[in-house]
Amino acid sequence: MQKLRFLLIILFSGFVYGNDIDTTHTTLSRKEILKLANEASEWLHESNFEKSFSASRIVLHYAFAKEDNFLIAKSYNTIGANYEQLSEYDKAISYYKKGLVYAMKAKNDTVKNWINNNLGNIYCFEKRDYKLGISYLDESLRFYKKNKDSTKIVLTKLNIAWAYFDIKLFEEGKPYLEFVNQNSEKFLTKPNWVILNVLNGMYYGYVQKHEQATASFLKAIALGIAEKNRTDLSITYQEYSNYLFKIGDYKKAYDYLIKYNKLSKEIQNDEKLKRAQRVGVNVELDEYKRKVESITAVNVLQNQSLKKSKIIVVLFIVVIGILLLQLYTLYKNYIFKKNANKELTLTNAELIVAKQKADEASRLKSQFVSTITHELRTPLYGVVGITNMLLEEHKELENSPHLNSLKFSARYLLSLINDVLQINKIEENRIVLEDMTFNISDEIEMIITSLSFIAKNHNNTIEVEIDPAIPELLIGDKLRFSQIVINLFSNALKFTHDGKVSFFATLIKIDGNQYFIEFKIKDTGIGIANEDLEKVFDKFTQVGRKDIDYQGTGLGLPIVKKLLELFDSTVSVKSELGKGTIFSFTIPFEYDPQKTNEIINNIEVDLTDSQFFKVLVVDDNNINRLVTQKTIEKRNYKCEVVGSGKDAIELLKNAQFDVILMDINMPEMNGFEASQIIRAMGITTPIIALTAFSKDEITEKALSVGMNDIIVKPYEAPILFKVINQLILKR
Repeated sequence: MQKLRFLLIILFSGFVYGNDIDTTHTTLSRKEILKLANEASEWLHESNFEKSFSASRIVLHYAFAKEDNFLIAKSYNTIGANYEQLSEYDKAISYYKKGLVYAMKAKNDTVKNWINNNLGNIYCFEKRDYKLGISYLDESLRFYKKNKDSTKIVLTKLNIAWAYFDIKLFEEGKPYLEFVNQNSEKFLTKPNWVILNVLNGMYYGYVQKHEQATASFLKAIALGIAEKNRTDLSITYQEYSNYLFKIGDYKKAYDYLIKYNKLSKEIQNDEKLKRAQRVGVNVELDEYKRKVESITAVNVLQNQSLKKSKIIVVLFIVVIGILLLQLYTLYKNYIFKKNANKELTLTNAELIVAKQKADEASRLKSQFVSTITHELRTPLYGVVGITNMLLEEHKELENSPHLNSLKFSARYLLSLINDVLQINKIEENRIVLEDMTFNISDEIEMIITSLSFIAKNHNNTIEVEIDPAIPELLIGDKLRFSQIVINLFSNALKFTHDGKVSFFATLIKIDGNQYFIEFKIKDTGIGIANEDLEKVFDKFTQVGRKDIDYQGTGLGLPIVKKLLELFDSTVSVKSELGKGTIFSFTIPFEYDPQKTNEIINNIEVDLTDSQFFKVLVVDDNNINRLVTQKTIEKRNYKCEVVGSGKDAIELLKNAQFDVILMDINMPEMNGFEASQIIRAMGITTPIIALTAFSKDEITEKALSVGMNDIIVKPYEAPILFKVINQLILKR
C-alpha cells in the first residue's frame, strides 16, 4: 500500500533557477548555494520534481567543490526524497544513506535526523521492513525529545503508530496514537489530520467501536477532499474499504475500492512524474562523472611517476624478459602442435565413429529425459506446496536454513526440468513469439531482484545502464526476452566472485516503427578459453568447472541461442580467462503508441478478490490434494476434495460447484474420461485441468472433452486464482 510519509525537509523562499544552468563559468557564495538548496526542498514540497532535481544537481556540484559536507548531505536528502515521491525506493534509500555518511562527517545532528526519519518511513511503508524502519524512527524521536521539538515529536509518533497499525500491532501503536490525539490541535497541521483520522478509524475498528470508526473515516475523507490531498485521500478510501469489508458491508467496500483504484491511477499517470524521472537520470550521471574524474586523477599521478628514469629502465628490462619468454613459448608450442597433429590425424577416423555413437546415445538420452520430467513434476508439486505451507503456518521456521534450503532445492529442480522441456519445444518449433507491451527498465529490475540471491552469495555488485533514447513502452515477446536475459545474467553471476556484473541496453538503429536495441551482459568472472567459446552453446555442455562445481544442466546458453533465432538474431561472446566475459545480442522491438494502448485496453482485470467461490478438487495423490486444498482455502474459498473421477461424478449428482480442478493422470478413470462424463450429464461448471504434462501436449484432447483451461503443476497461486476468476466471470 502506497503511503505519504512526512518527509523532513526545510522550506524557504528564494530565487528560481532554470532546468539547465551552466555551472562552468559561474561562482556562487555559500549563502547563495544554501538558498538554492532550500529552493530545491520547497520545489519538492510543491511536487515540482523537475526543478527540485535540477537545483539539487547544482548544489551538489558546488558543495563537492567546496567540500561542504553539510550541503552535500542536505542535497542527497532532497534527491532521495524526490525519488521516494516517484516510487523509486531503492534509489531513494541509496541517496539517503549517502547523505547520512556526509551528515556524520559534518557532525550535524539536524540533517542526520531528517534522513533517519525518511529512512524509517521508507523501510516501514514501502520495503515492509518494519523492525529496521521503526529503529530509524526511534532514533529520530530521541533527538527531537532531547531538543524538545514538539511538532517533530508529534509527527514522528504519528508515523510510528502508523507503522504498528500497518502490521496489525494495534496495542503497541496505541500509546503513540493517544499522544498524537492529545497534542494534535496544538502541533499537528491540517493536512496531517487526514491520516490521524484514518488511524483513529483503524483503531476503533480493531476494538469494534463501529460508530466511532465510521465517523473517523468519513471525517478523514471530508478533510482529504477539502485539502485536495489526493494521496492521503486514496489511502483513506483504501483503509475505509478494508474496514467495510471486515464488518461485512461488501457493496460499500467495493464502491470505495473503486474510488481508491481510480484516484491511484490518476496519481500514477501524472505527466510531471514522467518528465522528472528523465531529469533524475542526470543526477546519477553526475555521480558516475565524479568517480571517473577520481580515477583519472589517479591515472595522471601514475603516468607522472612512470617518467622517472629508474622505473623506465626497470620496465625496459621486464619487457625484454617477456619477449624472450614469449619466443621460447612459441617455440615450445610449435613443437607440441607438430606432434599433436600427427596424433590427431591417426585418431580422426576413430573420433568420427565415436561421434556417431554419441549422437545416437544423445538422442536416446533426450527421449528418456523428456519422458521422466513429466513424472517428476507431480511429487515436485507436493514438495514445493508443503514447503510453502510450513513457512506460512509456522512463522518461527521462516528463517530456518534447512527449510529454506529445501524450498530452494525444489525450485532449482523445477528449473532444471523446465530447461529440458524448453529446449525440446524450441527444437520441435512449438514456440511462437507473442506481442505484449512492456518496459525494458521494469523487466530488468524484476530480473535483478529475482537473481539477487545469487549475487549476494557470490558477493557481486550489479550495474545497469539503459539508453534514455529507448521508448518507455515497446511491443514484443517480453517473456522470451526476459528468459534470454535471465539465463545470461544468472550465468554471469554464477561464474563471478567478488566482482561486478553489468547490463547495457543501447538504441543502435530505427527502421520505421522497429527499434533495434543492442544488449550486453558483462562480468568480471573467470572467463572462457578461446577454444571453448563455441562449445558453450552446445547442449549439456559446461566449461570451466575445474576446482569449482557450478550448478546447472548446460542448457542455459543453448536456449538463449535458439530463442534469439526466433527473434532473427544471434548472440556473440567475447572473453578472456581471468578477466571476464561479454555476451551481446540485438533485438528489434516495435514502437507503436496506438497499438500499445490497444494491447493495454485488452488486458483483463481481475475484480473478484472480494467474492467467494465453491471449488471441487479431483486428485488421486493425497499430498497434492492437501496442497491444493490449503492453497484454495487460504483464499477463503470453500473447497471439497475427492480422490478419483468416479467419486467426483457421484458428488456432482447432488452438489453444485463454481469450478472443478481436475487431475489428468488418475487410475481407473482419468481426468479426460471424467470430464467427458460430466459434460454428458449436462453440467456446465468450468473444468480446469491440473497436470504435470506440458500444456501443448494435452490442449487438443482437453478441449475435445469439454475442459475449459489447463494449468501445469507446480504453479503459482496467483495464476490459479486468475484463471478461476476469469472462467467464472465468462460463465
